[in-house]
Amino acid sequence: MDNIMPLAFDDVARLPVPADNVAIATQKLSAGESIHYGDNLLTLSHTILVGHRFAIRDIAIGEALLSWEQTFGIATKPIKAGDYVINADVLKELRRRSLEINLPHEANFQNDLEHYQFDEANFVPASPLPRYEDSKTFMGYPRNGGRGVGTRNTIILLGMTSLVSGYVRKLESQLQGITDEYSNIDGIVAIAHTEGGHGHSNNEDLLLRTLAGFAVHPNVGAVLIVDYGHEHINNQLLKDYMADYPLEHVHHDFMSLSTSFEDDIERGKSIVLNWLETVNAMERSPQALSNLKIALQCGGSDAFSGVSGNPLASWVAKEVIQYGGSANLAETDELIGAETYVLDKVRDSATAKKFLSFVERFKERVGWHGHSAEGNPSGGNKFRGLYNIYLKSLGAATKRHPDVPLDYVIDYSERMDESGYYFMDSPGNDLESIAGQVASGCNMIFFVTGNGSITNFPFVPTVKIVTTTARYDLLADDMDVNAGAYLDGTPIDTVGAETLQYTIDVASGQLSVGEKAGHSQVQIWRDWQLTQPIDLDQFQSIDYSGKAIPINTDVSVPARSIPMLKDGTIVTSQQVGLILPTSLCSGQIAKMCVETLNKHPMLEQSSISRFVTLTHTEGCGGSTNQEFQDTLLGYLGHPFVKHALLLEHGCEATHNDYFRHAMDARAYHPDDYGWASIQLDGGIQAVMQKMVTWFERQIAEETPAQPISASLGDVRLAIISSGDVAQASVFADLTQSIIKAGGTVLISEQDALLKTDFVEQLGIADKIYPSVAYAQAITEDGFHIMAMPTRDRGEILTGLGASGVELILSISEKPMSGHPMIPVLQVSESGNSGMDIALGDNPLEELLDGIVDTLSGAYVPKAVRSGNVNFQVTRGLLGVSL
Repeated sequence: MDNIMPLAFDDVARLPVPADNVAIATQKLSAGESIHYGDNLLTLSHTILVGHRFAIRDIAIGEALLSWEQTFGIATKPIKAGDYVINADVLKELRRRSLEINLPHEANFQNDLEHYQFDEANFVPASPLPRYEDSKTFMGYPRNGGRGVGTRNTIILLGMTSLVSGYVRKLESQLQGITDEYSNIDGIVAIAHTEGGHGHSNNEDLLLRTLAGFAVHPNVGAVLIVDYGHEHINNQLLKDYMADYPLEHVHHDFMSLSTSFEDDIERGKSIVLNWLETVNAMERSPQALSNLKIALQCGGSDAFSGVSGNPLASWVAKEVIQYGGSANLAETDELIGAETYVLDKVRDSATAKKFLSFVERFKERVGWHGHSAEGNPSGGNKFRGLYNIYLKSLGAATKRHPDVPLDYVIDYSERMDESGYYFMDSPGNDLESIAGQVASGCNMIFFVTGNGSITNFPFVPTVKIVTTTARYDLLADDMDVNAGAYLDGTPIDTVGAETLQYTIDVASGQLSVGEKAGHSQVQIWRDWQLTQPIDLDQFQSIDYSGKAIPINTDVSVPARSIPMLKDGTIVTSQQVGLILPTSLCSGQIAKMCVETLNKHPMLEQSSISRFVTLTHTEGCGGSTNQEFQDTLLGYLGHPFVKHALLLEHGCEATHNDYFRHAMDARAYHPDDYGWASIQLDGGIQAVMQKMVTWFERQIAEETPAQPISASLGDVRLAIISSGDVAQASVFADLTQSIIKAGGTVLISEQDALLKTDFVEQLGIADKIYPSVAYAQAITEDGFHIMAMPTRDRGEILTGLGASGVELILSISEKPMSGHPMIPVLQVSESGNSGMDIALGDNPLEELLDGIVDTLSGAYVPKAVRSGNVNFQVTRGLLGVSL
């Protein structure tokens, strides 16, 4: 390196503020390179990754490391100028990514920060931010009843709980394109979510507050609110809750599902179609900028989020507030460690103390579940230079401009009634946090991203601000604003003014980049299981034997021949191509690609019948639990799966490398799978083409499965019942017949069948214990009971399916959601013809016929045909949002 000219500091690094003692690399820097910093010449100890930090002066053991002149760690070893500054968590993350660079052998600082103490005695209230005397306008939809002004005019299909998610999604697809001829309607969108489907919830109040906020949001022209009617969280409960909300000023209807899914779809369509003319009659008109309420969010953050992206968002938010508008900062756990900055300017001491109380409440809640808010930074965050919660928080806090005081602190989804700057309590999970901000009334979303997150909300436009020019260039088709221009030398006032004008244009109807792409996601703050400290040892992972539970099989086995396929040693009823999203944020892109693949000619050349994806809500901003890992690995190894590709977003905790390492425990071979990354492969269109190409290659090289004649001994069946089961003995007969033939039957430990004479007939009265964990793959044929840490139907179906069963028998009296990959055969004991099987005079024969016809492909269950499907991963007993 001696012959190489030293680098100029400003060309390769940034200091957030001059008093800092560590710098952020703006490009990858090689070990041994020299950098001019002031009068000093620094020599780098190791290769420094983009966004990672190096010392600009010597730092002694015990000395604080500073960014934004705030402490984010304490040196545990002497650190020389030019040394790579790194902690143990980041070192572990980099090693798991198989980077071809020499990393430091050990960490040289630890995460350490004194607990913030509020000095009320010396507190000085901040002066209000001055308001502009002139005014600006945008073209918006004025709403009656104090609802505010809409930036969009949308009809929403609002599901009360997770149980109706399949219905509202299917209704949305049935109405797709119907508004093309209505110039003033911005779309019809389903609001499906994960909550409320399992009885009492600890998040009940915030769930109702969020649903209420959605229903009266100024961007909503009309709302259809849907339930089954028997849930704990239901339409009547929401009606009562909304007594003080201006619901009468929104075109709305409450609808409960009946015993016929097809009839319900037609009924829902009729309601919505009758609204179209009225909703289309609403028109945009000039509205003061004081009616803008901006949600400030960040996701897929990097070391530059707090240097370029968040300061840009805060610049625009300051302008909007000075014109009389509002801004909403959220993500409680992502401000832990930044209290000094957040509370630098506050309206009054009560507001400051309320903020701190929310922080302590959040810490307490996650602590009940055995987690720490310090676990918030994802693997992608750490890889991009956010070493710990303190650095992430310090960067996140810069979404408050230094001149702007904190005016109000509100609960999740609490309405914003006044102009000013708000903090809203929420988890760091981007989508869970955004849902609360939207419900509070935000009609515009600023989403700052370092890695290039593609988040969008269904009925509120999202402006995505990317932090660096290099990342913007890579993902130009998916990002709205390049904050990297500021890093490159453009004044912040110039970039800010351009972004403000773009915001006004989007608020006035111009489509954001995400709206043009046509994808969006919704997730409400997920329920938490514990409400007080308890001994968590009782929740430690249990190793279940995996051995079948002996049952009575004193029955004769009916003769049945089932056309199936044999692929090597695997006998299966069908084969599919699977795109498995590693997180929530990559789910919709996986869905879009599957829709493309299912129209592709390659299907005609393969033994696979279709492509599927399993979209879910996990992997981003939640504590990673064993159930999640086991679930996704279970589906990767499912007998149905001929070809599988994993799709990461790129910044999640559970990225592709996470799963490569997780595969070791199951003896999976990563080379057997495809791998794709939305961010690293260049955005949505580029990654979709990569996935199509990979499947084309796999199909061209595959060995076709061979048709065979199978028997009941090849059946792998799960049973789930909803409510009382009158003919339990029939299902016991079925179970005994399949098990005696050599097949497999699986049931949840919570299933109602285990409270009937089913137990006595099988002879398992003293053996009702789980043989497999939630989502554990079954490796021994026979009768099994699955441990079930959830009562949500979708989560139960998901866990059962991950075991390797190829058919699920569902006993209920109303059509319920099915599974997107595994056929769910729905059985009525009362003769309801709207189900797949209405039991009659020969119930066992009718069940066997239905099973054989479904496995052979002669019959397709109604839930599959109608599209009423749902896939939801449980968080178990200790999972919690971060």
